[in-house]
Amino acid sequence: MIRISKKTLDDLEFDTVQKHIAEQCNTDFGKLKALQIAPFDTEEQLHIALQEVFEYKSSLFNDTRIPNHGFDSINKEIQLLNIENTFLEAPNLKRLISISTTTNDLLYFFRKNAELYPTLYQTSSTVTFTKEVIHLIEMVIDKFGEVKDNASPVLQRLRKDIHSVQGRLNGSFGKDLARYNSLGYLDEIKESVVDNRRVLAVAAMYRRKVKGAIMGNSKTGSIVYIEPEATLQYSRELSNLQYEEREEVVKILKALTNKLRPFIELFKDYQEYLSNIDVVSAKSKYAGQLNAVLPKITTDRELTLKDAYHPLLYHTNTIKGEKTFPQTITLNENNQIIVISGPNAGGKSITLKTIGLLQVMLQSGMLIPVHEYSRMCLFDVILTDIGDNQSIENHLSTYSYRLKNMNYFLRKCNNKTLFLIDEFGTGSDPELGGALAEAFLEVFYERGSFGIITTHYANLKMLANELPNMSNANMLFDSKTLEPLFKLHLGEAGSSFTFEVAQKNGIPYSLINKAKKKVERGKIRFDKSIANLQKERSKLQKTTAGLKTKEQKAEEEKERLEKTNQRIQRKLESYQELYDSNQRMIYLGQKIDDLSEKYFNNKRKRELINEFIKIVEVENSKRKKQSPKQRKVEKAKEQKVVKEVKEKVQVIRKKKKEEKKKEEKIEAAKPKVTLKTGDRVRMIDGKSIGTIDSIEKGKAIVNYGVFTTNVSIDQLEFVERKK
Repeated sequence: MIRISKKTLDDLEFDTVQKHIAEQCNTDFGKLKALQIAPFDTEEQLHIALQEVFEYKSSLFNDTRIPNHGFDSINKEIQLLNIENTFLEAPNLKRLISISTTTNDLLYFFRKNAELYPTLYQTSSTVTFTKEVIHLIEMVIDKFGEVKDNASPVLQRLRKDIHSVQGRLNGSFGKDLARYNSLGYLDEIKESVVDNRRVLAVAAMYRRKVKGAIMGNSKTGSIVYIEPEATLQYSRELSNLQYEEREEVVKILKALTNKLRPFIELFKDYQEYLSNIDVVSAKSKYAGQLNAVLPKITTDRELTLKDAYHPLLYHTNTIKGEKTFPQTITLNENNQIIVISGPNAGGKSITLKTIGLLQVMLQSGMLIPVHEYSRMCLFDVILTDIGDNQSIENHLSTYSYRLKNMNYFLRKCNNKTLFLIDEFGTGSDPELGGALAEAFLEVFYERGSFGIITTHYANLKMLANELPNMSNANMLFDSKTLEPLFKLHLGEAGSSFTFEVAQKNGIPYSLINKAKKKVERGKIRFDKSIANLQKERSKLQKTTAGLKTKEQKAEEEKERLEKTNQRIQRKLESYQELYDSNQRMIYLGQKIDDLSEKYFNNKRKRELINEFIKIVEVENSKRKKQSPKQRKVEKAKEQKVVKEVKEKVQVIRKKKKEEKKKEEKIEAAKPKVTLKTGDRVRMIDGKSIGTIDSIEKGKAIVNYGVFTTNVSIDQLEFVERKK
């Protein structure tokens, strides 16, 4: 049974993750559920939830996209169905059709694509697929949300009568409108509508001349609204018919509502199912924002996080366009507790929260921003002591509160526990508090709990160095500037750089020296040794990074040379084959020439034919006998080679054309020099340089010393101007 307290969730700011997921939900029900997300009680529930999110996220990259799951709440409809003698209006019924259609579409989709989405299909298979609700409602309600005329014979007759009376009423009103308008009794607007009835807009001075019922007047009193006497009868008849129509509609809706009452539980299931899908969809969208994956969940006691990002920090920095630094950390049977030390503002607390929040998110059915090769086990209990620990409500000091918290830790800690403690042991005398913290840590260690703590206490660093399954770690800093690098280094304790940081922040050296004298020499030497080691490691890491870069470049150069060698070797082999082939042809040609000469001299045909056949047989003996299939393959190979050569030639030609175009563009971009007599010039693409003797009508006489020539100016290229 997994138990993770609300305090742990608050310490890790899990509520912010809940809000981010709620923002991705499409429905109000989904948003409420997202805000109530919590770690699952059982491993079985957790594995199903993780697979659902993984499958939904993968659907975004498939051709078979999951259909829409949005719906309007039907709580009001369910409430009305639970009360006898109530009925649902047409808009309520449209909502029931909508939620039924949406659910049926999803159920059908998952049944059809069960191989692609096995877990989503499994969870949907418990929900009933039925179109009965849709058929019942669609028999009564049309696509516009109105009760159909043919819902009952009585309603059909009443609406026919209403239509007829409405026609007669409009005809009668039209006649009165035309008559009184011709007499000049009406205002400019002529007519209006009062209480859903058409009325004449009569000028106040003529109100006695128009027979009918006064329905009101304008604000200024200049217009009186009168319903003509002739239309009054039709209006009364229409009102009676509309009343009867409404009664018939209510009767039909009551009958339909009674038919839908047995489906109350089905509607609840639909709403529950769609809101669950909404949360799964929101989790997958959030995973997309974080580039999150599903790590390997192992039954072994192991927590190996590679390139792990703090989700909230990553989300915020992505919006701002800033970089987030990932961490890599491992906890297992041989390294169950890590003690992180070093100066503040280096990222110790963020590292602690990253581990805790990622674990809680995973156990709440969410994908997490880590490398896909990360491995994680599940914990029954996750305990945290992070942040400001003063309890104002209980009037406890920081240290009293922490002791109370440690007592709770002692009761809960076992080999299925992950504990995360920030600034372990602070709040009391350093020596006494450190000793008590050391005792607590030994108990956690003996019980086989996994944990990460941050501290400045030297005795805890030494304990981590002495115990076999506990290790030190520190956050890296630049050795010169003391700027944090936000990278965790395992295997060594970190110096707090107390005096170095003080000096960097402008504290006088005399004061720092005075403080050093007040501290035991052994402690200063110990801290200084750690600081020196960290500086040396920082230098080594820079050197290693430089060497790796050089090694990578050398490897790339080696690969390039190997490829060049292979290319040259292939060319040599092809040239050798061509040379051998040519030599054989020359040899055959000489043989044929000798035979021709011999025949020319002796004219013996039989001898010529015998000699020729011998040559042919010798050449055929060298050939490999091939089946038609082999010949076909060989021919295909030859064609492939020819094709590749052609393609290479085309590429070379294309490159040459592009280079020529570039040269032409560069040439065109050069400022055009106006040629003058005495300029030294040369022909375009030529090498010989001559001098212009004279220019006339776009042509120039160029003197090359030995000879002169008449050339068009466009064909000349400027070299040098006469000094």
